[in-house]
This record gives sequence, C-alpha cells and structure tokens, in this order.
Amino acid sequence: MPAAPAVDATAVVVGFARALRAAGVATGPDRVQTFLGALELLGSELRSDVYWAGRLTLCGSQDDLERYDRVFAAFFAQQPQPGDRARVPEPTPLLRLVAADAAMSPDREEDGAALPAAALASSAEVLRHRDMAELSAAERAQLRRLLAAFSLSGEPRRTPRLRPARRGGVDPRRTVRELLRRGGEPARLRHRAPATKPRPIVLLLDVSGSMAPYADALLRFAHAATHGPQSRTQAEVFTIGTRLTRVTREMAHRDPDAALTAVGSAVPDWSGGTRLGEMLRAFLDRWGQRGMARGAVVVVLSDGWERGDPALLAAQMRRLHRLAHRVVWANPLKARPGYAPLAAGMAAALPSVDAFVEGHSLGALERLAAVVRGACDA
Repeated sequence: MPAAPAVDATAVVVGFARALRAAGVATGPDRVQTFLGALELLGSELRSDVYWAGRLTLCGSQDDLERYDRVFAAFFAQQPQPGDRARVPEPTPLLRLVAADAAMSPDREEDGAALPAAALASSAEVLRHRDMAELSAAERAQLRRLLAAFSLSGEPRRTPRLRPARRGGVDPRRTVRELLRRGGEPARLRHRAPATKPRPIVLLLDVSGSMAPYADALLRFAHAATHGPQSRTQAEVFTIGTRLTRVTREMAHRDPDAALTAVGSAVPDWSGGTRLGEMLRAFLDRWGQRGMARGAVVVVLSDGWERGDPALLAAQMRRLHRLAHRVVWANPLKARPGYAPLAAGMAAALPSVDAFVEGHSLGALERLAAVVRGACDA
C-alpha cells in the first residue's frame, strides 16, 4: 500500500466543528480558533490530547459534554461505549489514523494515485459530501453514528411571556423586591424581555421507490427532530407515498434503530408510488387545517415525482403555504449536475415553497437543519 498522504489538520478541525454544530454545540469561529491554538501549543497528534483540547475549548455548558463525546466517537469512527463520557480516549496518533483511513477508502483511484490532501483530511469530512445513495455498508454505519448525534430545532419565535434579561424593559416586581431586600437602598434595575420558544416542525417524508436509497438517513434525520437537545421543540413526522401515515408515536423510541423498526412495521406503502397531491390534501384536511401546520415549519423531503394530478398538488401546496410559517422542500436530486425542477410535481409545488434545498448528503442535511432553525436562507 502506498504511504498515506499528509493530512491538513485544520481541515480535520473545521469538519469536526461542523459536526458538533449539527449536534447542537455552539462551535463558533472564536471557539474553533481557540481549539486550533490549543493544538498548536500542545504540539501533539495523540487522540487523547485532541479530545481534551476540544472538550475544554469547544464545550460551553454541561449539556454539551455528552454531545461532544458522541460526535467525537462518530467523527473518528470509534463506536461509543457505555461510560465513554468519563473515559479518556486511547492515545492513538489521531491524524495518522485519519490519513490511513482515507488511504484505504474505496474512493481511492485504482492506479494508486493520491487524491488531494483536502479530500483526505478525514473520512468523516469526505462522508459529509458523499451522496447517501452511493455509500458502502461501512460508510452507512458511520453516517448512522453521525446522525445519532444530530440536532434539529424549529425557528425561534417570541411568546407573550416575559423572562428575566440583562436588557429590555424594567421589571418592576423584581426591582421592588431587590429594593426591599436592601432595606430601601438604591439597587440595580432588573429587566425583562419576551421569552422565545422554537416553532413546531412537521416533517413529510416520501417513502416511495425512487426515495428508497435515502429513506433510512432521512428517517434518522426526523428522529433527531423528536429527540434533539432542544426538547421543547414540538415535532410531528409523517410518511407519504400511496398512503399517509403518522409515525410520531413510533419515533418516540430513544434508540433510533428501535424507532426505525417500529416505523417499518407501521408504514404499509414502502417503495411504492407517489401521490403527493392526495397525501397532502389528506394531511391538511385531517391535521394541518386543525392547527398542526399553523405557524409551523413544514419540511417536505421528496424528489417531487408525482403520479397524480399536478394541479391538485399545486392547490394543496398553496393551502399549506397559507397555514405554515415556512415551507421547506428538500430534494436529493437537486445536487445532481444539470438538475432542473422540470418534473410535473416539483414544478407545481415550487411556487409555494419558501426554501428549496438539497437533501442528498450529510452536509446537505446539516444545511437543511440550519434553514429550519432560521440560521440561514436557502
């Protein structure tokens, strides 16, 4: 086997920070820069040194620690074990291991020619941009570990309730209590501001035959919406094909594998046809019009192939757009070169879509999560 190519350590760190951000850890540019500085001061490539440097610089709260451990194990292809959060990783040369993994990747050219070093920075970083329909069994297993650490929350909205804050209007009750506590002596004014809560999320997942290569990953993405760190997020999950099936109850299992097994038993129309217009009308008539879609972020994950009447789909999408706060459509085919939304179903739906994004890879799902929580535009 040819010698493993050099690895860009910065690319590894940036890819790791992206994975943490997708899991709900606020790894901003300042924390990433601090992490890089810590690694430079350590001057070490040992896995344990990288682990502790990242844990001390990238985690901002107690809640971040468990997510950090899960992402670290998944990103560097280590299966998490019970009690891993308190265990120091083995001192394996980290970057050398990543380079070796990349060198043994099936994507390496048969003649042994090395791919660019940026592409070999990390097997997980390469995986972020691979089409999920083209992954090997080992890569799918690593993708599942990364999706298990995923996070999905709705766009925050203001509520009528007020909460204590550093800035905002004066809170008379708290200010008076503080004055009484000090015996009438001058005290700092206490302030309050409107509280926020995430908007509800409704996920409509296409489980027709054309979406079969993406179904497992998209269902795990939906599972993250119901079990992410933002537990206040209200999420509803439906599958659409030739029938409409509500699978929110099946998604209640904490273990994603158990949840997908339950979904598999509940959904009768796997790998069938697609009647998007009829299924959307059924959703709106039974659930959406009664309040489930009102003010929610509705995400349709489908390639847009429609066996029914496109005019019906267009009419139901207009109904949905009037009810929902935002309609997002994720299409795995959008990333393919030369793609244009010419399919009758997709063309009929697009005028009522607020954000049209890709849905073919882990990186695309990370961007979709950012669009759902209002962190970026499509």
